Amino acid sequence: MSGNSSAMTDQEKHRLRPYRFLIVSALMIIFGLAEISTAYSRSFFGISAQQAPTIFTFSGAVIGALYAVAGLFVLTMKKWAATLAIGLLLVVIVGRILLVAAGIYPVNTFENAFGIILGTAIAAVFAIYIGLKRNSFRP
Repeated sequence: MSGNSSAMTDQEKHRLRPYRFLIVSALMIIFGLAEISTAYSRSFFGISAQQAPTIFTFSGAVIGALYAVAGLFVLTMKKWAATLAIGLLLVVIVGRILLVAAGIYPVNTFENAFGIILGTAIAAVFAIYIGLKRNSFRP
């Protein structure tokens, strides 16, 4: 070490990377599964949808599945998979925006609007984080 006992060595940083990516990918998978669950139950933590079940169910389930698959890609720690995960997250983000614009996702209450905004922002943060850490993935 370089005399500063609080400084992390490259080896220590390398050991932390997989844990950070494990946490990120686990959260992405959990959030994706929660999205699928919400699509079928049309209710999640007080956020509810009264739209036609077929359109809401299908679109929400697809977005949730893409979110979860992106998390699985991150688990591989491969650069190509990280690139695909970012692409899937971008589809999730654009899909959520389009579903709100089309009136399929309800934003008629504060809870619904806040949930959709927060969920979309979290997906964006994951995409940015993976993009910034892309060099940490194996070729």
